[in-house]
Amino acid sequence: MLSPQTQFRHLKMQVQRKLAESLRLAESYFKREFPMPTVGYDLRGMKAGVAYLQKNEIKFNRTLLVENSEEFIRQVVPHELGHLITYQVFGRVKPHGQEWQRVMNQVFQLSADTCHQFDVRNVQGQTFEYHCACQTHLLSARRHNRILKEGVEYLCRKCKGKLVFVGEN
Repeated sequence: MLSPQTQFRHLKMQVQRKLAESLRLAESYFKREFPMPTVGYDLRGMKAGVAYLQKNEIKFNRTLLVENSEEFIRQVVPHELGHLITYQVFGRVKPHGQEWQRVMNQVFQLSADTCHQFDVRNVQGQTFEYHCACQTHLLSARRHNRILKEGVEYLCRKCKGKLVFVGEN
């Protein structure tokens, strides 16, 4: 049995291999070189990864990587690299727009999924229950506090109804 540190070190190497492989695909497709991005593993919360376009940097969620390593490396790593490639080729465009979708579909041969489906219980933090006309929503502490302190209103994407606080989850 590998120690958690050794397991994480192996996962980081797999991430680097996937980045290198995906960069080669992009370089072949676009007939140009791309710099290897810097990578960090200190992203917190429910996001699996974030690309910082101007810095050529990607941050990954260590917990989600460890808990979902195979799918994470297969989909999330190219997803975030796809944002950097898209920015370097097309400039500032919609984050999940047609240019990024093209990179995902044609260059990486992957579906252009915009959200992961990982279990986020271990990274989600405290949530607050809100209702609208059609369903229950669990809001993060940050959104809940914005409602309380700043008077921000959130609307349901389905029914467009205002979210109303029910109680702590």
